[in-house]
Amino acid sequence: MSTSTFRCLIIDEMHPSILEMLEAIGVAADYRPEMQPAEVPAALEDVDGLIVRSKMRITTATVAKATRLRFVARAGAGLDNIEVEQLEQLGIKVLGANEGNREAVGEHALGMLLALVRNIARSDRQVRDKVWLREENRGEEIGGKTVGIIGYGNMGQSFSRVLSGVGCRILAYDCYAPQKIGTPAISATIEQLQTEADIVSLHIPYFAGNRHFADEAFFRGFAKPIWFINTARGEVVDQSALVRQLQQGKVKGAALDVLENEKLQTFSERQQQDFEYLQNASNVVLTPHIAGWTQESYKKINEVLAAKIKQVLYPF
Repeated sequence: MSTSTFRCLIIDEMHPSILEMLEAIGVAADYRPEMQPAEVPAALEDVDGLIVRSKMRITTATVAKATRLRFVARAGAGLDNIEVEQLEQLGIKVLGANEGNREAVGEHALGMLLALVRNIARSDRQVRDKVWLREENRGEEIGGKTVGIIGYGNMGQSFSRVLSGVGCRILAYDCYAPQKIGTPAISATIEQLQTEADIVSLHIPYFAGNRHFADEAFFRGFAKPIWFINTARGEVVDQSALVRQLQQGKVKGAALDVLENEKLQTFSERQQQDFEYLQNASNVVLTPHIAGWTQESYKKINEVLAAKIKQVLYPF
């Protein structure tokens, strides 16, 4: 029988190490990744914590029956599926695990950038089809180029660190936490970034105010044609605007780990048209929201959450 003081419900698949990590801090885990969203509110009646990944949106209605809930923790980066402010007003602490997959995101963004500017993805497909084109696949080096990083939290800082090793000049813009910007990045206004950047990478969270942050005016504001990377959230980019800028050459190429709608079978007519362009464009690299999803980050996320949960339950 467990001697744990606290109980935590887990409703998504997680690395199995989470069970022993929670047990070590006195938390007994009720691991139920098969639980349906409709079953969750009733199951929260007598637990101290909830761990979720992406199964459902956690709202005040979700926790209405919870009498002792102290925390909701998301096993991943970004809290856009949780009503953070409303839950914290109820005294429920909301925890994220951005630190757990930041290295993974930085590496993936660099990999996507190289695949794009050096034509790695395109030439791989060609060689498999026995098409051998050297001159046509002459790429660009990223060393010496100016990279604009928008959003300088865990992910932006990670990308900055890996870029510093290949000799890039890094400009960073973060309207919410400009104090975070430091070596190897240089703090910049959005206007300076748009004037000087050769490459632009988004690392901002999604919330209503950031929807379509990268819109038509955003892309048109750049002085030079840019290479564009998004490993953040698909909703922060107006995908139709991006397609138009690719067509017009204002965006030289795009590396996208996320899409505006990632449920590919539910596209609207406009989304389908945009996707077909991205799908067939030789200057676009696509991956299925895996930037932060590695063998290592799967466990690191647990380590981060366990440490944060411990702070909530044992504040002194």
